[in-house]
Formats: sequence, C-alpha cells, structure tokens
Amino acid sequence: MEERRMLGLAKPRNRLTTALTVLALLTTGAALQAATVAPAHAATPHRVLFDNAHAETAGNADWVVSTSQPDPLGEDASPSAETDWTGALSSWGVALQKTGDYSLDTLPSGSGLTYGGSAATDLSNFDTLVLPEPNTLFTTAEKTAIMSFVKNGGGLFLISDHTGADRNNDGEDAVEVLNDLMSSNSVDSTDPFGFSIDSLSISSGYPAAISDSTDPVLHGSFGTVTKSLIASGTTATLKPGDNSAAKGLLYRSGYSGNTGAFFATSTFGSGKVAFWGDSSPIDDGTGQSGNTLYDGWNDTGATNAALALNATEWLSS
Repeated sequence: MEERRMLGLAKPRNRLTTALTVLALLTTGAALQAATVAPAHAATPHRVLFDNAHAETAGNADWVVSTSQPDPLGEDASPSAETDWTGALSSWGVALQKTGDYSLDTLPSGSGLTYGGSAATDLSNFDTLVLPEPNTLFTTAEKTAIMSFVKNGGGLFLISDHTGADRNNDGEDAVEVLNDLMSSNSVDSTDPFGFSIDSLSISSGYPAAISDSTDPVLHGSFGTVTKSLIASGTTATLKPGDNSAAKGLLYRSGYSGNTGAFFATSTFGSGKVAFWGDSSPIDDGTGQSGNTLYDGWNDTGATNAALALNATEWLSS
C-alpha cells in the first residue's frame, strides 16, 4: 500500500468518498427520471360486442369473429391471421385485436341483449354493439336496451342484407328486423336515426364514397375509403327532417342526397349510429365448415376493411 501511494496510484479517502456519493446521486437521479418518464398504464381498450343471439349464423351466414364465445381469445389469445379465429368476421376481429386498442366479445346464441344489468355481456360494459345481419326480431326488452344504450352514449353498427334474405325461415329478414328496431321501441319510435332501410335486392355494384376529407369514417386511422361492395344488398332512405345528423357516406351508382345511401351515419342522444346495406363486404371468405362464403372483405375493387374498421373506431371513440 505504501508503495502504491508513492507511485501516486492510491486515491485519498475523501476523493473516493466523494466519487461514491456522486455515483449514488446520479443513480438515484436516473431512477427518479426513469420513474418520471415511465409510460402510463394503457388506456382502457374500446369494448365491442358482436351479436350472435339473433340467427347471425343461420343458413350460410357465419357472422361471428370466432367460435369461442363470448371471448374470442379462448380460441387464440394472440391472433395474427384471419384463420387464427374461426368465423366469416374473423378478419374484422383480428384486425381490431392486433391494434391492442380493442376488447372484443360475442353475445352467444340463446342470450338476450340487456342494458343496466349485471351480466358480463350487458351493454353497459361496452362502447359499441355490432348487429351483423340479425335474422330474428328483437324482443321489446331488447329494443329498449339497444335504444337506451345508444341514447346514453353507445355506438350502434347496423348491417343489413337484401330484402328476402330470411336465412332461418322465420318470416323476418334483416331489413324488417332493423326497421322494426327503429320504428317500434319504447325509447323513441319517431324515426330516431333519421333513416329507414329500403326493401330492395340490389344484385351488384360498387357504391362510391362522397368527397369529404374531414369525415372520420371515410378518412380514419385504418385508411381511406373509396368504394364498397354490393353483392345482393340494399340501401337506406335518409330523412334529415327527422334527424339532421343523418348523413350518407357511400351511394349506389346514380344516387345521392337522401336516396340510395349504401353506408350512412347518424347520432341519437349522446350516441352514434352506422348503417351498411349488405353483409357481403364484411365476409372474409373463411369460417366454419359447411358454409358457402365469399371474400368481400378483401375485394380488390373496394376498401371494405378500411370502412368497417374506421366505422368501428368512430363508433367506439
């Protein structure tokens, strides 16, 4: 030790102490800084409920995001491709799930829609309800639940099909089911959304988007919407005199204004509403064995994925 001091290699005790003190302060400061800039907990995901309690899988329809219901994560907790979940709406579901911003559930067959109850699938637990071509009438209580949910701030996605598409042969098709919801409920039956669904069967077409660069559905985070797809579908007639918020976003060729709206949006109370005139655009062509499905989701002449996803984002926000 004496030799090391003579060579000037040993550090005085006070310098060593000072160095250790500075190091401790720097370490503490770094820890405090790390604690300060650490990311906050992620915001609560947008909660979306897909309905499967009203014959959405009757006939060749397979309008579910997954066969695992209510929670699609039971089929695959980290889906990366549409085939990781089983259902013709799996592309829609997987695309939302992959963002990390959404929590998805399905109302299983045999259940009923409620609002203000204690069930895990009660609408009070969700931001958006998707009704993908329902084929049985909603009960009086269900219609009250749906309309109250929207009036109090919920998002409602109505997806129809052409008139006569009675997949379960009960005498009701999606046009009648959805019109009944809007025209015969205990909350507001005076054309609450400002549109009604036309009793039409339009064989084919590519409805085009209006020019509106500020519209969040046409220009959302999932892309720009230019066209959609009709493969046996219908349209809506807008009635802005009943609800000035009713707005057509995509129109059947040759139509504009209040007629021929293939995709429309509106508001009701504190909530939002979207309407799509055909289930073909949401069909990704994959699903349960035995169903005849067609890939409209990825149709190269349309931008159906962007339309579905942007609309979900708008309804849920």
